Amino acid sequence: MAGAGQSVVSSSKALPMNGGHGLYSYANNSTYQKKAIVAVKDLITEAIAEKLDTSFLSSSNTICITEMGCSVGPNTFVAVQNIVEAVLHKYQNLVHDHSRLPEFLVFLNDHALNDFNTLFTSLPPDRNYYVAGVPGSFHGRLFPADSLHIVHTSYALQWLSQVPEEVEDVSSPAWNKGRVYYSSARDQTVKAYEDQFAKDLDCFLHARAQEVVCGGLIILMVPGRLDTTPHDRVFSNISYDILGSCLMDMAKMGITSEEKPRKNRVSPPGEESRHCSTESKSHIISHQSWFGVPFEGALWK
Repeated sequence: MAGAGQSVVSSSKALPMNGGHGLYSYANNSTYQKKAIVAVKDLITEAIAEKLDTSFLSSSNTICITEMGCSVGPNTFVAVQNIVEAVLHKYQNLVHDHSRLPEFLVFLNDHALNDFNTLFTSLPPDRNYYVAGVPGSFHGRLFPADSLHIVHTSYALQWLSQVPEEVEDVSSPAWNKGRVYYSSARDQTVKAYEDQFAKDLDCFLHARAQEVVCGGLIILMVPGRLDTTPHDRVFSNISYDILGSCLMDMAKMGITSEEKPRKNRVSPPGEESRHCSTESKSHIISHQSWFGVPFEGALWK
């Protein structure tokens, strides 16, 4: 649902992951993201055990969880199951009457153009939670006030809502001529991407602050880099530079236009996310961790 006065990304601008189960589908090319989800399982379990307020159980026996940027699975089901198990473990240690254990309603969110058909046909048959789909941009309101207990998103917030306007303005010092990414671009271009990421993150957190109950949790996993690592030395950035070079060669050959490759929407990965999120007054950061996932053998099945 879209709230009154909500600012959302229109479907014409949405760029969902490849659907289906084909060779180039997200489902068959997201093993690296799955490794990251598995790597943070203990951190999420610890955060739920220590930070999730359980006082709301007296008034509701249903815990509402949303997975934002769910794509087409199967990674989203791994993340959801980890959260459900962590919450159940917490409650089993708190209550003696296990008949009072909560039920779970999971909202799977992504752009309206996402392949929800593949997502729902891939649902685990033995799941211990109920499921509903919520199409729409997570940069705006999607749920009623105080209706969510846990928000989770992984490898989604780095996708910007739009290409920074300055990057496409030929009169701007941030114009990114001949490139599809910022990693080897001038400082003004990097700053334009950082500013857009800051705006998007603020919109995301402001919306979630209204939707999450007091004592609830927002769990974010965003790819990043350390401040000491130059942008052009990050593995993923090097990959984008190589891809960009190929696309620009194709543009010179007339196979594609030069405009299309420049419409890249990935934010600068790194400690920028920490700097941006600490400026928001709509939430409290109780824990932040950095972890590494090796790329070798993790890109494809």
